[in-house]
Amino acid sequence: MAENHKNGVVTGAARGIGKAIARTLAANGYNIVISDILIDEAQKTAAEIASLGVKAVAVKADVAKAADAEELVRQTVQQLGSIDFLVNNAGITRDNLSIRMSESEWDAVLSINLKGAFLCSQFAAKEMMKQRYGRVVNIASVSGILGTAGQANYAASKAGLIALTKSMARELGGRNITFNAVAPGYIITEMTEKLPAAVKEAYLAQIPLKRGGTPEDVAAAVKFLISPDAQYITGTVLNVSGGLLI
Repeated sequence: MAENHKNGVVTGAARGIGKAIARTLAANGYNIVISDILIDEAQKTAAEIASLGVKAVAVKADVAKAADAEELVRQTVQQLGSIDFLVNNAGITRDNLSIRMSESEWDAVLSINLKGAFLCSQFAAKEMMKQRYGRVVNIASVSGILGTAGQANYAASKAGLIALTKSMARELGGRNITFNAVAPGYIITEMTEKLPAAVKEAYLAQIPLKRGGTPEDVAAAVKFLISPDAQYITGTVLNVSGGLLI
């Protein structure tokens, strides 16, 4: 085990918020496995991050598959020497009104956003228990707290992720493993840019800071939660929403 607890994995890190998280952590000396199904982009991101002077490795993984999640953790330990932190960021949207939503749209989102985080956490926790140290951060969403019209599947997956965070925090706290969640609000990314204009306007109207957040805003919260400064924080949800939930 690395004594400085600087080795870990960020899922869905080829681009967007995941990439920003990986880059921020790397800038602070963390060695990272960049996990994504988009392996070409993941390799490019890993190369960029390695230029910051840390070890960065790309691993292709479909987190909704147990075998892939298990192999991701195994590769992280093999490549970096330990898995001290896990950031469950991989996520998708398949937006539709509830009455029109197909079973496949529901299943795809719940499978990746919630089941994927559970599987990665389960396999990572087994390694973290051995070393009696671990930091897991789940990227949830204010949608999982407020609900969002047209995103019943996404909101349900993120609400489930918050409950998963709290449950695993209770189960594994005795092994010095913390589980926390970050709940971004309206963050300007490729994914949110595809939202209907009316949805974006509705979000901005409710945000006291009157602007969307950046992936770096989310990354800063993640960095805090896996740092020694957050060693006595577990089972919490840190809202990064510009005040949306006041």
